[in-house]
Amino acid sequence: MTIDKADLIGSQALEQHKHDQQEDGRRAFWSQKMDEAYTFMGKMMTYPVSECGEPMVNLRLEVHSAGVEVTFSDKPHINGLPRLYYLRQGLVSPFLAAASEMNERGWILKLEDGYRTLTMQRGLSQLAQVFHAVLDKVRWESQQDMPPGDLLFRRLAALVANAPKIGTHMSGSAMDISVLQRDTREEVDRGAPYIEMSELTPMDSPYVSEQARENRHQITALMGRHGFVTYPWEFWHYNAGDAYAEDLCFSGKPARYGAVHLDTTTGQVWPVEDPTSLLNSEEDISVLMKETLAKVNDT
Repeated sequence: MTIDKADLIGSQALEQHKHDQQEDGRRAFWSQKMDEAYTFMGKMMTYPVSECGEPMVNLRLEVHSAGVEVTFSDKPHINGLPRLYYLRQGLVSPFLAAASEMNERGWILKLEDGYRTLTMQRGLSQLAQVFHAVLDKVRWESQQDMPPGDLLFRRLAALVANAPKIGTHMSGSAMDISVLQRDTREEVDRGAPYIEMSELTPMDSPYVSEQARENRHQITALMGRHGFVTYPWEFWHYNAGDAYAEDLCFSGKPARYGAVHLDTTTGQVWPVEDPTSLLNSEEDISVLMKETLAKVNDT
């Protein structure tokens, strides 16, 4: 049997056309979702907050006392800082109830990140793992080796809150989680591991498997039964009592938890002085992008 050269070329061209269409679809989805998230972040900058002053509680100690099986990421935060697994006091019982329900169904809640200080929140956008991943996606999205600096700035701000007021990790009301199988300790498939930065990241991504979508749905439903709301543009982020949660639930209520500083020895909190000030300017991000790409070109 012989293969006609023209047929082979035509088949290859058709496959390339299909691939290009799929890539265009992925780009369009990524762009749409990141624009949605950036718009949401802008809305949160003006969402009313009535800080209640509720202290925070060390979740490691609470989990041990409650006898609930939870695991904590031991990866250092930015600059080698330890992760701070603290949550507002009023959210501890719902958290333990959610973790207990996971245990009952054969899962273990794994905390990846909790409360963040100003230093942590500011540095996360510039963390190599995060910055390089988002930069790669923006180069892919724009199809430019040196993408527009303002586009990179917006995409980063959609995925890492760029002001204390909208950084719910700084409110002590948010957590990033993974979920493990209790018997094998293998991660429950959600389409990608924490901390993915791509078109797989939005909760409703069509680019993950049917099983991963179902797992996302089941985890979100479980967390929701205990009052925790998902951030729709990241499949790992859940929060309660803050601006995200009140807005996404259409409660009409001001947030009771806002950006605060934490005294880890006492659990006491006090408000961040200038919560709407940007943590990283567009100029900062553009400079870092150029420095990063210059290093890539030198290698």
